[in-house]
Amino acid sequence: MPNVTAFKFRLVSYNILAQAYVKSAYFPHSPAPSLKWKARSQAILTVLKNLEADFLCLQEVDEYDTFYKKNVESLGYASIYIQRSGRKRDGCGIFYKQNNAELVIEEKIDYNDLVDTVEDGKTSSMDNSDKLLVGGNKKEPKAVSDLELKDSQGDRGDPNDPRVRLKRDCVGIMAAFRLKNPSCHHLIIANTHLYWDPEWADVKIAQAKYLLSRLAGFKKLVSNKFDCSPSIMVAGDFNSVPGDLVYQYLVSGTNSMGPETVDDLPIPLSSLYAYTKGEPEFTNCTPGFTGTLDYIFFSPSGDIKPVSYLELPGIESSDLSGGLPNYFHPSDHLPIGAEFEVL
Repeated sequence: MPNVTAFKFRLVSYNILAQAYVKSAYFPHSPAPSLKWKARSQAILTVLKNLEADFLCLQEVDEYDTFYKKNVESLGYASIYIQRSGRKRDGCGIFYKQNNAELVIEEKIDYNDLVDTVEDGKTSSMDNSDKLLVGGNKKEPKAVSDLELKDSQGDRGDPNDPRVRLKRDCVGIMAAFRLKNPSCHHLIIANTHLYWDPEWADVKIAQAKYLLSRLAGFKKLVSNKFDCSPSIMVAGDFNSVPGDLVYQYLVSGTNSMGPETVDDLPIPLSSLYAYTKGEPEFTNCTPGFTGTLDYIFFSPSGDIKPVSYLELPGIESSDLSGGLPNYFHPSDHLPIGAEFEVL
């Protein structure tokens, strides 16, 4: 009987840094020519091409219609995309190799939908231990500067109002694919970018819960529609370091914003790097902050398994000197990824 080679696919997640956020005042450490769109755009394309991924989950894509759709698709990809609501122009995109995967269904996630769930200072997706940190006996978050507040919120009202807090214009996208291999295995990929402010953990937890709730419903839809048991992957910039509230919730259901509780996770997940070798030392590298914010989570099953992962440079690497972005790395984030085997 001939040996059958297992089907493998590669998935990469990468916050490519929206050009709208590239200002010399934000990145004074970066060589000025490396920040110019003409240079950065070509450098990003080179990185994406060299990654040779079957699936690219990209965040902070702000030139989708005018640049990425055409240029990345010229590399053999098709794509789906969601742009942030409000005045921000960037969004999340999933690019997939048409030769290896067929898109069968997709759904978009707008975390502003959480505003409609607010009732008496809490969201319906939270239990009593997850009340928004707005008054009461809970410690209020440290106030951000007026400039940060205006930049991140669009000056839209009182940040102590839970409806204002939840309206962050963050988005995500989910898609189900049929892999073009002998097994025709179905794979669900979600790509997202959660809110950035480290002091607003309540908002991040609400977004994480909403993400998994939507993902659970999407899995049920896909399972019923195609009579399958799909594998699940969740990629993106979660703006959360290993061990913090969002990370703990996603991998264990633990939520310790109040008395520590454990929720039933709609989708059990493991972090790819923690599962294989431990989380990277960092995925975001600037003089002001160096740490891990980007993850690929997957639901362990008997159908797929990670067999290799993308190695990240160490902090002493010469191409990271001074912080990112630079001539070697066109974003302040590094791409993460892995190769999976379909069993």
